[in-house]
Amino acid sequence: ARMEGSTIGIVANQPQVLAGVLDIDSSRKAARFVRFCDAFDIPLVTLVDVPGFMPGTKQEQGGLIRHGAKLLFAFAEATVPKVTLITRKAYGGAYDVMSSKHIRGDVNYAWPSAEIAVMGSKGAVEIIFRSEIGDPDAIAAREAEYKARFANPFVAASRGYIDDVISPHSTRRRIARALRNLKGKVLSNPWKKHDNIPL
Repeated sequence: ARMEGSTIGIVANQPQVLAGVLDIDSSRKAARFVRFCDAFDIPLVTLVDVPGFMPGTKQEQGGLIRHGAKLLFAFAEATVPKVTLITRKAYGGAYDVMSSKHIRGDVNYAWPSAEIAVMGSKGAVEIIFRSEIGDPDAIAAREAEYKARFANPFVAASRGYIDDVISPHSTRRRIARALRNLKGKVLSNPWKKHDNIPL
C-alpha cells in the first residue's frame, strides 16, 4: 500500500477466515512477506485481530510452533519502521508474534475495543472458576471482572506494552504520523556469520 506517498507493507489478520488464527500456512506467508519488506527497506504496518494459534493435532504434527517461530523471528529481526495497531483480539503467543513491543515493535497502538490477554475472558473464567460453572450469573460476573482487570488496552498501556489507545477515526492520521517520525530510523542487528532462522 501507500501512505503519504510512501510504500508500506501491511500484515493483517482476517477474522472472517478461520477466526483470524495463525496456522502453518499463514505464519509462513507472513514471515516471507516481512522478510521481503525488510530486505527492500519497506516500513511495516501490522493490524492485529488474532485469537491465537490454530489448535489441533494436524497443525502440531505439521510443526506449527516452528512455523510460528519463523514469523516471530522475521518481525524481531526486521530493522525497518514497525507500527502495530490492535483492533480487537490479541491473545497469547499469537499476540507476541504479531509485531508486539516484546519483539521490537516501534509504535504500538490499540483501539478501545482491543482485548489484550493470555486468552479470551470466557475461556479463562471457565478454567479459573470451573467450580462456579453451574452458576451462569457468577460466571458472567467473573467474566466482566476478568475483562476489566486484564483484557483491555488500558491495562496493557499502563504497563508500557501499548504506546496509546486511539479512536478508530484517527487511525490513519496516527499511523501516518508514526511512520513519518520513524522515517530516519537507523537500527542494525549485531554482526554474525548468518542468522539461525527456525527452518
